[in-house]
Amino acid sequence: MIDTSLPSFERDVLEASMEVPVLLDFWAPWCEPCLELSPLLERLEREYGGRFRLVNANADDNSELLASFGLEAIPHVIAFVGGNPVAQFAGAQPEPFLRAFIERLIPDPSGLEHRCARDALTLGQASIAEEHLRTAIALDPANDGARIDIVGVLLGRGEIPGARAHFGVLSQRANACAAYGATRDRLETAELAALLPPADHLERRIALDSGDLHARAALAELHIARGEFAPAMDQLLEIARSDRSFRDDIGRRRLLDVFAMAAQHPDLVADYRARLSSVIF
Repeated sequence: MIDTSLPSFERDVLEASMEVPVLLDFWAPWCEPCLELSPLLERLEREYGGRFRLVNANADDNSELLASFGLEAIPHVIAFVGGNPVAQFAGAQPEPFLRAFIERLIPDPSGLEHRCARDALTLGQASIAEEHLRTAIALDPANDGARIDIVGVLLGRGEIPGARAHFGVLSQRANACAAYGATRDRLETAELAALLPPADHLERRIALDSGDLHARAALAELHIARGEFAPAMDQLLEIARSDRSFRDDIGRRRLLDVFAMAAQHPDLVADYRARLSSVIF
């Protein structure tokens, strides 16, 4: 807990809130409700161990700061996150209310790890992402989003049993996650691909007979299992171009599945959608 004033407000509150949530408590020594609220907030700050910061502003000494927020009564607490005021309350409040107010502001540790993992995945740093994902799951085993992402990481490395183990303990809420369907399809494809001939064997068959659509379909599944969407779509597009009746139009139907799996690559999907349209129409 620190005391702030107008000259130090930017440093004490705005800049500090870029790191952790800040509660700005307007109070005065003559205000009885303030004398009830402030010690309770101080105790909670100690209990939360740095996960939020309490900053006091004496209303008598900071009338200009008080007026800048349009406040006419104290105590009044304003919460800042990322340099912006995001929530507030007036009057002395009981501890359950304060805890609920604080919990809404404090980032979930598992969620923070998951966000770090997503950033690493965006940068192509799969091993770093995996470390963050495993930490996120350890902190909260019910973090379905982190489990779905680690399934993708493990599939990218060919660890199908590990991927299935994580997928198998997802909660019933997991199907609401945007990546759930595509990840499920990719896992099922990987499990199927494990039963198929090696890629080099299938490539030799295609080199000897470009019309071997069975080999092309199998090779496409191997590429999908590895997350190699472009070469998979090349094979499926060739199947659709060669024979729309083959396996009930598997080339077109499976391409649509891959479009969903590759949703994080919109330019790639748009390119192959256009190519498919030229084949169909």
